Amino acid sequence: MSATVLPVSLPPVNEQIGAAVRNGLGSHPKSLPPWLFYDARGSHLFEQITELPEYYLTRTERTILTAHSAAMIKAAADGMRVRIAELGAGSADKTRLLLTAAVHHQGSVLYEPVDVSASALEAARERIEREIPGVQVTPRIEDYTIDFALDPADPGERRLVLYIGSSIGNFEPDEALRILQGVRAGLRPGDGLLLGVDLAKNPALLQAAYDDARGVTAAFNLNMLVRLNRELDADFDLAAFSHRALWNEQRSRMEMHLVSMVRQTVRIGALEMEVEFDKGETIHSESSYKYRPGEVKALFVEAGFAQAASWADAQNWFEVDFGRAV
Repeated sequence: MSATVLPVSLPPVNEQIGAAVRNGLGSHPKSLPPWLFYDARGSHLFEQITELPEYYLTRTERTILTAHSAAMIKAAADGMRVRIAELGAGSADKTRLLLTAAVHHQGSVLYEPVDVSASALEAARERIEREIPGVQVTPRIEDYTIDFALDPADPGERRLVLYIGSSIGNFEPDEALRILQGVRAGLRPGDGLLLGVDLAKNPALLQAAYDDARGVTAAFNLNMLVRLNRELDADFDLAAFSHRALWNEQRSRMEMHLVSMVRQTVRIGALEMEVEFDKGETIHSESSYKYRPGEVKALFVEAGFAQAASWADAQNWFEVDFGRAV
């Protein structure tokens, strides 16, 4: 359907949010970027999701890191000291396993978490420095997907960039490649990237992980509309939208959508626009790509890395890959 402009003058809004909503809801098919999920309530709901029995991703990756953190740090250090940066660090919960291994390896370590949330970074800094003596935390508040650059490592150091949590799967393949190429541009040959990826598997397992029985993921998805109501003076009726998760076999990805249950018009006051929805029309709110054999190695090569090591769980549901900059 179409979007039309209303003749109303309103105060300016966050430019990034405004542009994302105007472009996404003014296009066909409609979409919104998944970073809109993460206001305070959305972040809290996601933490609940990671603890659900259906959501295997977080606990499976943690199992891999628990078993292999020492080997990962040894591979990254390559006989030298290592310093660690992390993209989209958030609470840095699983990262503590790697930081502990780094302290055991070399006595102390510099950790540079990168995130757009200053509050999350400060909470992570306080917790890590309290719980793991030997870690110096230097937070970086920036959006690594837009304009990201790393400071040069000191002589005698290897830099390790962490990109765990299967976050790379939320990006279209060309965007994922661009992000990894941006990381590579800030590294010297021999530096490393540790990448966590979710693997393609039984669609029933995937479906349950993104549409849990308690409805927490549904609330997380719908909370995006709550945020737009609050921040953009929109009038989305949550009862008129539902959560849908589906497996796209052709593109090897899980998709989350918000489905309009009726034909309706939504007003977004701060953007001076109206958005029309047909019954059954959706807003595509997230993709989560699941990697097939050989795809990570190919991505590494194209981005300028050589795949040097790989660790997976016993069920082969999740994988953590180490690539060395070439």
